[in-house]
Amino acid sequence: MNAAVATSVFGVFMVATVALGLFAVRGRRGGEGGGGLAEWSVGGRSLGTVFIWVLMAGEGYTSFSYLGAAGWGYNYGAPVLYVVAYMSCGYAVGYVVGPLLWAYAREHGLVGITDMVAHRFARPWLGALVAVLATVFLLPYIQLQITGMGVVVSTISYGAISLNWAYFIAFAVTTGFVVVSGLRGSAWVSVLKDVLVIATLGFLAIYVPVHYFDGYGPFLDRLVTEKSEWLTFPGHGDSGLGQAWFITTSFLNSLTVVIFPTTVAGYLGAKNADVLRRNAMWLPAYNVLLFVPMLLGMAALFVVPGLVGAESNLALFKLVVDSLPAWSVGIIGVAAALSSIVPMAVFMLVIGTMWGRSVLSLFPRWERRQKGAAQLVVVVAGSLALLLTYTAPNTLVRLSLISYEGMAQLLPMVLLGLVWRRLTLAGAMSGLAVGVGVVCGFVFTENDPVWGVNAGIVALGANLAVALVVTYAGPRERDERPDEEVLARDDLDAPVGVS
Repeated sequence: MNAAVATSVFGVFMVATVALGLFAVRGRRGGEGGGGLAEWSVGGRSLGTVFIWVLMAGEGYTSFSYLGAAGWGYNYGAPVLYVVAYMSCGYAVGYVVGPLLWAYAREHGLVGITDMVAHRFARPWLGALVAVLATVFLLPYIQLQITGMGVVVSTISYGAISLNWAYFIAFAVTTGFVVVSGLRGSAWVSVLKDVLVIATLGFLAIYVPVHYFDGYGPFLDRLVTEKSEWLTFPGHGDSGLGQAWFITTSFLNSLTVVIFPTTVAGYLGAKNADVLRRNAMWLPAYNVLLFVPMLLGMAALFVVPGLVGAESNLALFKLVVDSLPAWSVGIIGVAAALSSIVPMAVFMLVIGTMWGRSVLSLFPRWERRQKGAAQLVVVVAGSLALLLTYTAPNTLVRLSLISYEGMAQLLPMVLLGLVWRRLTLAGAMSGLAVGVGVVCGFVFTENDPVWGVNAGIVALGANLAVALVVTYAGPRERDERPDEEVLARDDLDAPVGVS
């Protein structure tokens, strides 16, 4: 009976999710690009403050927030706070960077970072190369969201739905609405997701301490007395996640998140730069919710001790499945599932846009059908992630270790390249190659952290040093864009995006 009730609640909300995504684009043929790629990939650059806020909050609040954050809180304790630190600092950086990228993309009709680097360095093939590299770093996120949602669905159904079927449901629901509705549909679904996330986490923040410990006082007393190791760095166990790791990871991720292709998709969907500035001021408030799964993960130490490995990621759900009625378990599961669907949709959308715009458009057959090509790539990318989830789950999980640190190596090419016209293609490419090589070397030899710091920051330092040396040692590059464009845009020799 419990399985039937929880599964029915979940099914109703999944149907509503697809319907909401389809309703969001009903009659949408206006906005920039009409019903074309710009409307599908960046919402016609017409989304206001509320939609941009919920979309970017939704992209940042993933299944990790329900599963991983609770699992890290359960396993390590204090180091998990890096998530709150880097996201808050990233929003502050985004206050400056977001309008800069938005203005540059709007001025030149661009829809992503691959467009930006291709335009900046006047090399269409460079956009294709960045699209391939970014896909390698983004595809693991799709697989992880499929896995996360699968675990949630199987758990809230009390085992009635197998993991394999749960994985397929995650893929089918997400692909179904993102292919048709694009970024605008993701923004509308984010509204539903945020309402449920705020409601369920607000409830759990009160329910769990009262139900299991008679209040926060007794719970925190036990935590301080019995588990004090979880409240200081480097946390519980020999994690190596000390103060230096926390600072360098927070710094690196706060810079990387602003050029993450999914974040840039949110930036470019805004109708003006002021929307992004207001968004940057309000988004940190959403981070307060992250404290709830972190805290509940530590509460699970007393209620369900002894969880090991991947089981620790279910710490939060083990607190509620056996103590709440099935209908409420179903609603909490929907909130967690939507926290997988929304970011997964944006990841798939961005991969499709990058390939449709920068890779397939290099071929004459696809150049005039960029939106159709992008939608096809969405299906292919999602199918590949689903297939590897079934057949070789550890492959993409291992690749996910370098996702953020690898994406960070695009910082000099994307940001430095836009604000410093002296940076040459040879310098940017040399730095990128060195940075990615160093990251892969450290991560795959299990030397991350290295010397107590995030390996990605070491790689980025090497990346930047090589880019500067090669740029200054080599000749100045001649701008190879059409002469009339260069003459018409003298201000391109100065920092762009100021509005």
